[in-house]
Amino acid sequence: MALDALFKPFEFKSLKLPNRVVMAPMTRSFSPGGVATDDVAAYYARRAAAQVGLIVTEGTGVARDASLNDANIPRFHGEKELAAWKKVVDEVHAVGGLIAPQLWHVGSAKGKDVLGKIDSPSGVSKAGGAPFTEPMTDAEIADTIAAFATAAADAKRLGFDAIELHGAHGYLIDQFFWNGTNLRGDAYGGPGIAERSAFAAEILKAVRAAVGPDYPVIIRLSQWKQQDYAVKNAETPQLLEAWLQPLADAGADIFHCSQRRFWEPEFEGSDLNFAGWTKKLTGAPTITVGSVGLSGEFIAAFGGEGSQPASIDGLLERLDRGEFDLVGVGRALLQDPEWVVKIRDGREDELQSFSREALGVLY
Repeated sequence: MALDALFKPFEFKSLKLPNRVVMAPMTRSFSPGGVATDDVAAYYARRAAAQVGLIVTEGTGVARDASLNDANIPRFHGEKELAAWKKVVDEVHAVGGLIAPQLWHVGSAKGKDVLGKIDSPSGVSKAGGAPFTEPMTDAEIADTIAAFATAAADAKRLGFDAIELHGAHGYLIDQFFWNGTNLRGDAYGGPGIAERSAFAAEILKAVRAAVGPDYPVIIRLSQWKQQDYAVKNAETPQLLEAWLQPLADAGADIFHCSQRRFWEPEFEGSDLNFAGWTKKLTGAPTITVGSVGLSGEFIAAFGGEGSQPASIDGLLERLDRGEFDLVGVGRALLQDPEWVVKIRDGREDELQSFSREALGVLY
């Protein structure tokens, strides 16, 4: 039956997952001073114990002053910070789980804190916006690339099973992809998406050199931005290939393809979603994500909209026919750590509705 596809093991390089469920990264501002707490470790271990195949952590900042815009989001550099992440890894592994950190730089995306000089490709935070900071220099770009590589090496050293780069949602890497925020005329900019992929490709090359050939490297991408939900980096399959192929060539193993609603087709004339097109064009494994198991999409949740449990039959049909390889589950797992085992055991009547209050607690 189609449900079997969700619980089939997945292997790629050194990554050996018991099933196809990935806990999607979700920002959790519960790390005072940027140091993950015992409660954070327990939060991830609870879901690992309940059969999540792979946990991708909340975004965690690389070693640039303004990589984060909230002082309570965890950092991925510094002795205390990395020791805290080691505890997270050990607790997840102790219950048989697998885990990858999401390495993050917010760039010029606004937040509640300003933690240093803001990094930005062109000094703007959205298309048509007024410049409010200086564009990154070549030296700052090189330092940022090195910071991602160092973080990746630290992740491998700490025992993480893979890493994910956050290249989506209008944050720094995506700001280089987007022609609305990348107005550069040098090697990191240009009129085409292939040229604007150079920054991400250089990060991937540096990360690959730091972790070796067999360590899994995931990159999360999106067409939509927090600054503009309708914008696309690639309006056609041809442009999508021009965007993705340099990333695959540079060392990306798995593409985590973020949509607000996974069931929406990416281009006219095909039912394939973003992850489906990405797999078709690159041949690489893909993760689909976007309102899996819930009736409402996540942006609306921040405005207070709740979501009810929703059928995953359509998702399972797509997975079974190989449109994508893995399934990212976000809010459903945030609300209910046992979502996976309830699905596996046919206990749909026990699935929980999602409410905004879940965003404000850690359990």
